[in-house]
Amino acid sequence: MAANEPGQPSLITTWSSEQAAPASALAVGAHPDDVEFGAGGTLAKWAAAGCVVHHLVCTDGSKGTWDVAADLSALVARRREEQREAARRIAGPNAGEVRFLGRVDGDLVADRQAVSDVAEIIRELRPEVVMGHDPWKRYRLHPDHRHAGFLVCDAIVAARDPHFFPEHGLAHHRPAALFLWEADAPNHVEDVTGFVDAKLAALEAHESQFETTMHAADASELGAFRDRIRGRLAEHGDPHGLAAAEVFARLTDL
Repeated sequence: MAANEPGQPSLITTWSSEQAAPASALAVGAHPDDVEFGAGGTLAKWAAAGCVVHHLVCTDGSKGTWDVAADLSALVARRREEQREAARRIAGPNAGEVRFLGRVDGDLVADRQAVSDVAEIIRELRPEVVMGHDPWKRYRLHPDHRHAGFLVCDAIVAARDPHFFPEHGLAHHRPAALFLWEADAPNHVEDVTGFVDAKLAALEAHESQFETTMHAADASELGAFRDRIRGRLAEHGDPHGLAAAEVFARLTDL
């Protein structure tokens, strides 16, 4: 039984692997850098196979510093440029659009307007695959991650059905699959062996986050961070006989 069928769901988890590279993908992160953490290796692999990779960032990233005297307007501008550079590093010539909802960091809510905004982007870009945060992940503290996950799920439903938000003036669009990273109950694995360096390069485009997220004063201190990312990808790959992997909850009954 598929997850969206009425009635009692199956308790059996059947793993899938190696989604054929879609023609296009839209990855939706709560903050600049969330996409790279969640799916950077997979997106780099798909881009190398011809996939056009679009990014959508929900918040302005204005809380992403420990400097109490920081110029937050300058930080927002810097983080937007870092995200654009990260997108280029992931997808190269197949980098698509980088969109920003511009909600204030920490205040993201999956309200009607936000759902409309994301649904409109889905209808406009018409991605074959959408990716985002798993909103049902247990023990998650950051509210933006929870709300971004629900926002993606709600927007997919709205984008696929023609009577939601007719004011968009756009044809409805149903993606073929939804991939949720940080999954509470993953059921899909992607081999990212050979794309770990691309993931790291994209993450390291977010230089403003070296201290707060990567625990490095500057680029010279990124060794431990790189080891942590490599170790986690190896950990995810090991049960599947892979040197490095990213795992997701994959939904296709959209």
